[in-house]
Amino acid sequence: MNRVTLVYGTVYGSAESVAESLEAYFIEQGLTTSLIEEATIDDITQLSPQEDLLIVITSTTGQGDLPETIYPLHQQLSEQFPLLNGLPFKVVALGDSSYTDSYCGAGQKMQTLLEELQGKPLSSMLAIDSLETMEPEQDALAWAQSFIEQRHDASVA
Repeated sequence: MNRVTLVYGTVYGSAESVAESLEAYFIEQGLTTSLIEEATIDDITQLSPQEDLLIVITSTTGQGDLPETIYPLHQQLSEQFPLLNGLPFKVVALGDSSYTDSYCGAGQKMQTLLEELQGKPLSSMLAIDSLETMEPEQDALAWAQSFIEQRHDASVA
């Protein structure tokens, strides 16, 4: 994996801030990145399972709904159903756990869809609770640092 594509959906800007922080970190690590706010199906289907990592960062709105900036991508993927052939991905979901029935619902929808399209999750969805953290960037960066360390350890072994 040499390239990281970060796709985000946001309402108030928190997911965008997380995406920008992750992008800066991956650039520091020497990786090529793309940051896309309103991604299309073409942005996803051009990715290579051998070369790319897809990271989807999304907040949740309403009753577990996707933000308007990422909803069209979800619809395109659902309707056209392109197989991702093992494309590695990670979903970072922002939510508020006081909404128990819809907590991180947008992230869960993206996680489920990418798995159905035969993407390969790096791990379970990272759920960041706004009731527990005022700086979601820090939780996302902690995951990214752990991921890079594991990747480095695997390449050394």
